[in-house]
Amino acid sequence: MVSPIVAAIISFFFPGIGQVVQGETQKGIIMFVAAIVLSIILTYALGTIGNIIYLIYAIYAAYDAYNMG
Repeated sequence: MVSPIVAAIISFFFPGIGQVVQGETQKGIIMFVAAIVLSIILTYALGTIGNIIYLIYAIYAAYDAYNMG
């Protein structure tokens, strides 16, 4: 178990990994795979708007990792 702040920072840059280090392995793996799929689909399909949507997802993942601690 790491500090909630550290988990949030990790999860912002690698969505889902902050959840894994907080002990929610299954949730973290699902969020990580979803982040990869979202980044590929949104970036190629929507360009800049897709990047903004992905950023919102990363912020949510960081918020979720912080609240788990």
